[in-house]
Amino acid sequence: MGDYSCIAPHVECYCADKIKIGSHCTISQYSYLCTATHNYENPHMPLVTAPIVINDGAWVCADAFIGPGVTIGEGAVVGARAVVMKDVDPWTVVAGNPAQFIKKRELR
Repeated sequence: MGDYSCIAPHVECYCADKIKIGSHCTISQYSYLCTATHNYENPHMPLVTAPIVINDGAWVCADAFIGPGVTIGEGAVVGARAVVMKDVDPWTVVAGNPAQFIKKRELR
């Protein structure tokens, strides 16, 4: 975890693989960072893992779910209760289930 980053109370980090959190990031309450799933196409449903990367200045809002292998770009915002299963571009805002692009984030 980088400098000046914060993980709020009740955040779950399912660390079956690595989770990298950059500097100046906020992971808000009740979010779930999940680095594993199961291969449902295999009858034995083996565990599949992939790391999560949250780049500098990103904000994961309350109760969001970040799935295995996802990279959250620098300065991106993941809206409250979003379900993120694909990478989020830098300086964008995503929200919803599944998370979808809302707008570019412009600093003033």
